[in-house]
Amino acid sequence: MPRGKKGRRSPPGAGTIRKKTITKKGKKYEYWEARFTTGFDPVTGKQQQRSITGKTQAEVAQKLRETTAEIGLGTYVEPCKLTAAQWLDIWEQDYIADLKPASAESYHYQIKNHLKPGLGRVALDKLTPHVIQHFYNSLGKEGLSPGSVRHVHNILHRALQQAVVLGYLRDNPTARCKLPRVERNELKPLDDEAIRRFMEAVKGHPYEVLLIVTLFTGMRRGEVLGLTWNCVDFDGGTLLIDKQLQRVKETDGQSVYKLTSPKSGKWRRMAPAHFVMELLRRQRSRQAEWRLRAGPAWEDSGLVFTDELGGHLYPGAVYLAFKEIARSIGKPETRFHDLRHSYAVAAIRSGDDIKTVQSNLGHASAAFTLNVYGHVTEQMQRDSADRMDKFIRGISGQ
Repeated sequence: MPRGKKGRRSPPGAGTIRKKTITKKGKKYEYWEARFTTGFDPVTGKQQQRSITGKTQAEVAQKLRETTAEIGLGTYVEPCKLTAAQWLDIWEQDYIADLKPASAESYHYQIKNHLKPGLGRVALDKLTPHVIQHFYNSLGKEGLSPGSVRHVHNILHRALQQAVVLGYLRDNPTARCKLPRVERNELKPLDDEAIRRFMEAVKGHPYEVLLIVTLFTGMRRGEVLGLTWNCVDFDGGTLLIDKQLQRVKETDGQSVYKLTSPKSGKWRRMAPAHFVMELLRRQRSRQAEWRLRAGPAWEDSGLVFTDELGGHLYPGAVYLAFKEIARSIGKPETRFHDLRHSYAVAAIRSGDDIKTVQSNLGHASAAFTLNVYGHVTEQMQRDSADRMDKFIRGISGQ
């Protein structure tokens, strides 16, 4: 077993400091080096030693004290030789296979266009909170929105958290960074009059049933376009929302539309209004007529909303048609996603509890739903107070 000069093994954390000289291009350079023991090889029993260098003895001595203290506490992490770019490449290749295709594509874009250019050359174990904070600030100065900066942060946080799990980093430096505040966009749901005008404007439109079903179920665009007949239970009066139509990039670089799991990754079942189920019956009858006309050319996709040959509808075409209708009713700023907000507000106002609305929308928690639509319940509470005031005045004669 290896022993020191006096026949004793150096304990983990023990170290020595000495002055060293090197010659480069005929010039001599002096520096200080501390060598210390991190432990012993379990197979050979040999000491495992590392070194720290610096310009002054005091600098090296301070680093040695910090390092030996970490060894004593069991928190010491071996220096990692990877750069941030190298680790991001490894992480993207091996650790995000569970992401949905669209999310994986978004991650790749952010890594390629922001993270690697901004931090790629920095050694992985040199990514300090200040270095990362400076990077986040620079993104904001370049015009990236607070929401986009937070998205970049989330990706980097996940990548570095995996590095912590593998022992490349002691802790995650992104946890101590300050992120820009994101101002929540004002919701612009359609009010009662706008909903009435919208329903009038879509009458006879090729996408009439699709848009009205979206309005009164709160489904996302991909979810309503990915709805299949085997998820429509006419006897039970329910819809199973377990997939969405999404554009996916294949290995050859080509993009195709496929059915994938919903945004949250979880299915949900809802019982829409009878009016909605009747619209779906109408859609089924119309689709049966298309099938007869198409004959062998019919594509049996199983989708509820298709073209006249049974193929899926294109999200972009549906969006453009919606915007044209929105402009026709004097609501050019309304987004397709606002149909979802309109449903949520109408459901709350009609008496649905937050838990039911959360379940129908597929939100992760009722707290999130309440956070988004809290202003609606606050108004309802004020209306309730006004009604109680009228009641009290009525019975008291005041």
